[in-house]
Amino acid sequence: MDKFRKLGVTEKIADNLRAQGICEPTLIQLEALPVIFEGRDVLGLAQTGTGKTVAFGVPMLQKLMSIGFSPKSKEVRALVLVPTRELAKQIVVALKSFQGNGHLKINMVVGGLSINPQKERLSKGSDVVVATPGRLLDLLSQSALCLKKTEYLVLDEADQMLDMGFIKPLEEIVKLLISERQTLLFSATMPKLMEKLAAAFLKNPRKVQVSSSGKAVDKIDQKICYIAKSEKNNLLTEYISANKDDLILVFMRTKSSAERLLKSLEKKGFSAASIHGNKSQNQRDNALKLFKQGKVKVLVATDVAARGIDIPDVSFVFNFDLPNVAENYIHRIGRTARAGKTGISITFCAPDEMNMLKSIEKLTKQVIKVESGVRWIESQKEKSVKQENLNKKEPSKNKFRRFRSKSKSNGQNKKRNRVKRNG
Repeated sequence: MDKFRKLGVTEKIADNLRAQGICEPTLIQLEALPVIFEGRDVLGLAQTGTGKTVAFGVPMLQKLMSIGFSPKSKEVRALVLVPTRELAKQIVVALKSFQGNGHLKINMVVGGLSINPQKERLSKGSDVVVATPGRLLDLLSQSALCLKKTEYLVLDEADQMLDMGFIKPLEEIVKLLISERQTLLFSATMPKLMEKLAAAFLKNPRKVQVSSSGKAVDKIDQKICYIAKSEKNNLLTEYISANKDDLILVFMRTKSSAERLLKSLEKKGFSAASIHGNKSQNQRDNALKLFKQGKVKVLVATDVAARGIDIPDVSFVFNFDLPNVAENYIHRIGRTARAGKTGISITFCAPDEMNMLKSIEKLTKQVIKVESGVRWIESQKEKSVKQENLNKKEPSKNKFRRFRSKSKSNGQNKKRNRVKRNG
């Protein structure tokens, strides 16, 4: 018998999964599916790219398919909340593929698209609505949908929603739902605020954990380059030139820096595109489409878009800038080594990013393997100055220098950390 069938998946959906190349249940699916089929609330903690959509989507679809009649006008039977437009679209596509030629109405509600077509679709009733919190609240304020009969709630990538400041919107939305519902909360990391959220939203949940909080996918080869900020662009160019046939994803900290890097890469003749908050939904969709098709080899992105990129063939993830939030490192590098494949993540660390790196190391409980350069450390003089500033309760500048013996000159030290072109 099919392994999914043994877990309680119907023959029709198991066939649809197989048609999508999903034949073997992942760890999170093996752990979560039986519990969700029982109707229990679930707190799921799993590495990104491990198949959480199947884990929460399949039981939800089977439950809805068994109802036998269509939802009424504006009615929503199941609600899936996500942090980004890209992730919402990814989930909608996946759910539609799972049900095949089924009759369920699966609608997407996100910002960046015209609100009127969304209102029109919602007016006909929805079996499933996949939504970002902001746009959902806009539509609720216009009475475009009703959540009074929503019996199935999923919060996917909940930690990112907290990072993006969605805690209040989430609380507002959940207050509108009936208490007798099944709630599933999935996340790749588990910050303390997440535990409070789970306690407020879930009833006697079963915790399904297939990885430690902050643990990256095991098949990712993580590397770090200690390099001056001014040298990052040239180093990235060398890596891209040496791996022209691979799909490369580059993460930046800000929208403006993402655009500057994109223009720089295009001037050098590389096929590149970018996605970030200043791009329209159509621009973002088109960039992802070209990247997935391999027509664009380099995609420059910000953290806002990190959760919606599900492209199995990404070979390299570059952290051009380190993320301000340590958990985002896990989500960034999780865009490679998906669907059982291997991948490489390379982080560029400048002196003023050492505090961010230390936060990442504390979260992941590991020191990233050095690809090039030497770790930046504080000098005794700088430590003394910082301590004096702290004692005065004044902000101090975080400066770092290379670790070197006294015999090394500054010029020799910089030369040591230049990276030669790969091939």
